Amino acid sequence: MGTEITLDVAGVIVTYSKNHRGIDHGSLFQERDRKAIRSDQLNYDWYKEEGEDPTPSEMAFTRPLKHVVPRLELLGFNLERVRREYDAVAQDWLEERQSLRDDDDEPVPDLMSFTEFCTFVTAHALDGLDDTFISGTDNVSEEKIRGRFSGMQFERIPRCRPYDVHAYSERSFFGGLVDILHPYSVLRLFADSKANEDAPVVWQYGPLLQNGWATEREFVPQARRTETFLIATEGSSDVHILTHALALLRPGIADFFRFIDVSESHPFSGTGNLVKFAEGLAKIDVQNQVVFVFDNDAEGLDAHQRLSTLTLPANMRGIMLPELEEFRSFPAEGPEGLHNSNINCRAAAIECYLDLNVGGHPPAKVLWTNYKKSLGTYQGALEYKESYSKEFLKQLAETLALGTYDVRKIESVLDLLIAECTAIALDQWDPANIELRDGS
Repeated sequence: MGTEITLDVAGVIVTYSKNHRGIDHGSLFQERDRKAIRSDQLNYDWYKEEGEDPTPSEMAFTRPLKHVVPRLELLGFNLERVRREYDAVAQDWLEERQSLRDDDDEPVPDLMSFTEFCTFVTAHALDGLDDTFISGTDNVSEEKIRGRFSGMQFERIPRCRPYDVHAYSERSFFGGLVDILHPYSVLRLFADSKANEDAPVVWQYGPLLQNGWATEREFVPQARRTETFLIATEGSSDVHILTHALALLRPGIADFFRFIDVSESHPFSGTGNLVKFAEGLAKIDVQNQVVFVFDNDAEGLDAHQRLSTLTLPANMRGIMLPELEEFRSFPAEGPEGLHNSNINCRAAAIECYLDLNVGGHPPAKVLWTNYKKSLGTYQGALEYKESYSKEFLKQLAETLALGTYDVRKIESVLDLLIAECTAIALDQWDPANIELRDGS
């Protein structure tokens, strides 16, 4: 019979292979997700005693669906991608059915809209579907297997051939019905139901290893190099702050982000050099996914405007740190004294997004420095910015949990960065490349 390896969520198989690894799902997981869990392919009556230590045959990667979603989106599988994929599948299916019609008067299938399909996929909690094994091929057994889905209009689902679905339970039959998209698109749709948030996504490889069909080095977690994003910043401080912020606040996806090595010095420091770096990468057509990050100040605005005149490929984008309401009236000191000013696009470097109420300094303020004639505005800098940076880099996950350090502004930076990276991944999706089950 061979040995199967599946990727499933709450027992619903979204893709599988037999006697080899098949699709590499390591990018969905991190090392902390590797653990031993009960396997359906092991006979526990003779295999091991109750309470016995886990064995290599039970090794798997498992992670709650809600924690898989951010990784799916950085791989390009957000709901917009799923909608585009569904529309492409539906259109292909319609064209195929129309080409096979014997009579022009024969009605064209009334396929589900994407919204209808989403409603169908998320209408039932996955762990609430009956998984009782039912044998037999007679009509009674078939009705039992289909369960609550008996009698529905299967022809409204693109590519759906219910009589070709090899199912043994209501849950497995449902998995076959929705198996019309890329497996990760199916996962993303399942996650749109709150009832499925905590459903375990499982890739159990232990039985495959135990039976000699694969080796352990084939099962490595973390984002692959081609799936990561190179984040290019103006200076070393930006690198240190963003790296630490991701590790503290977004540890579940931190491995998707790489930064230029600044252990000795920043090779492209300053806005001018960063723009030149971007221009060089665009001209040599590098395949890396790259985001160029500029400060929300006058220098950053000027550089970002210059970058926008370049023709960047789909795998590259430039962003400025987000404009925030808190910066519209911020203490700033210049020749005319101390006044509240709008420092958006004028003086909000990355240190301004940290907690400015730590370190024992006087109330935070910006000092106006030089005048940018090209923009008709002054450039400013945060006073004691190095100190604020050092305070943030000392923060640990445990201290942040106490709520004594305000991370709201730096989280807005991460949200923008992640959104841009997700957009890059989406832009590179080819609708002609729709993968389904491996199944070999």
